[in-house]
Amino acid sequence: MTTAVHLDGITKRFPGVVANDDVDLAVERGTVHALLGENGAGKTTLMNVLYGLYSAEEGRVVVDEVERHFDTPRDAIDAGVGMIHQHFMLVDPMTVAENVTLGSEPRKWFGLAVDRDRARSGVDDLCDRYGFDVDPDDRIEDVSVGVQQRVEILKALYRGADVLILDEPTAVLTPQEVEGLFEVFEELTDQGKTIIFITHKLGEAMHAADDITVLRDGVNVGSVPAAETTREQLAELMVGREVLLEVEKSPADPGPEVFAADDIVVRDDRDVEVVSNVSFAVRQGEVLGIAGVDGNGQSQLVETLTGLRQPTAGGVSLDGVDVTDHSRRRRIEDGMAYIPEDRHEQGLVMDFDLVENGLLGSQHTPPYANRGRVSWNRAQTHAEDIIEEYDVRPPNAEARAGSLSGGNQQKFIVGREFARDPRFVVAMHPTRGVDIGSTEFIHEQLLGLRDAGAGVLLVSSQLDEVRGLSDRLAVMHDGEFMAVVDPTDVTEEEIGLLMAGERPDRFPEEGEPEPSTAATDGGER
Repeated sequence: MTTAVHLDGITKRFPGVVANDDVDLAVERGTVHALLGENGAGKTTLMNVLYGLYSAEEGRVVVDEVERHFDTPRDAIDAGVGMIHQHFMLVDPMTVAENVTLGSEPRKWFGLAVDRDRARSGVDDLCDRYGFDVDPDDRIEDVSVGVQQRVEILKALYRGADVLILDEPTAVLTPQEVEGLFEVFEELTDQGKTIIFITHKLGEAMHAADDITVLRDGVNVGSVPAAETTREQLAELMVGREVLLEVEKSPADPGPEVFAADDIVVRDDRDVEVVSNVSFAVRQGEVLGIAGVDGNGQSQLVETLTGLRQPTAGGVSLDGVDVTDHSRRRRIEDGMAYIPEDRHEQGLVMDFDLVENGLLGSQHTPPYANRGRVSWNRAQTHAEDIIEEYDVRPPNAEARAGSLSGGNQQKFIVGREFARDPRFVVAMHPTRGVDIGSTEFIHEQLLGLRDAGAGVLLVSSQLDEVRGLSDRLAVMHDGEFMAVVDPTDVTEEEIGLLMAGERPDRFPEEGEPEPSTAATDGGER
């Protein structure tokens, strides 16, 4: 078997960071090769070097046994290397055929006009050749995310790609669409194409790849055939120590209702309804999870629950008291903690140090403030306690938040919110960008809060995470709850159907959590 790609001693530096440190990578032609590692491990940087987006300070790029020098992606495309980025680059109002051929359209009338018939037939031929169920005449805005990803692959194939790089290709797909993508991989490799896909998901790497290379801190720490390794061995390579992969939890012992949302309707900044009549309740001592493909209203719903956005209709209550009109600051005082989706925009002030960031939301209340004056000694001790308990690096309370890696920023936010001793926690993507070891720790802390009697609302696009931690699981699609299910009594296939807007026969038309038997008082809605 011949080598399609050989990266030899690649080193790529950014100011203050060595993103890739003398990395070797060999990819055999006609295979699927997974590039596995945590966020920040250097995976995307390495592939951006191969694709010509970055130039390496040291090392060689060899494609089809010929050393190459790619100054731009155009050079890489000309050499048969294509890349499909995590965020698709498609024009929504245009058709599939127009997107595939954009910039490389066949011409007619001495080059004065686009030959749309040839463009369409060329895309149709590609679909037939590779078994893609895609209509060239469909508009991008009318097709699913899975089809959009196939369009991105078709774009690369249309330009002659023999090596396809896919960056986190399953991030926005349902389980069924993930399986469909892996079937596409098989069809492409059967016809001699080579696939490199970037992922941090162990199961996907083992399921879809022939070979797996693991990066940690910019270094290649191992390349193995997928059939000759285990999830545990790969996790240890990724983190550098043995890791508990499965969530271990005791059965929930739910108490009275701690939080409720009643018929929430939310319109976004464009005045489009993105949450439609959502109702649910969370009890003390339980985790209610919300699963769904990103972009189905989860963000706007959470903003409404936490006081960052006002609902168009409906209301929310905490401990039976209507808090719909309470500010974010007031909700913190009411006992609500919040791990936000975007740590940069909503979780931290990048120019503040960790002492100041640890104080956010508590700067007006004892023990950190008295009569408008902040006790900086107590704030310093508070930040140092978070840093020690959550292993935030560097362990320096005076460090600017913006100087920390994304994973360490996330750990600090989680530590700050959990230190509030909340009665109710909204955790949105709590382990995004965090290594496996820290993920294990954060999961333990969430379950510890649950077992101590707090109610937890967990929103995550990681299906393994939300299934493993949740006592009840709501599946959200297009702004609505499709069903609320027992995560131990539902298959991944059924969750995937619900995420795609299809309801399996055994689920009722409207799934809602069981009503609480606890009495509520105060606060009219």
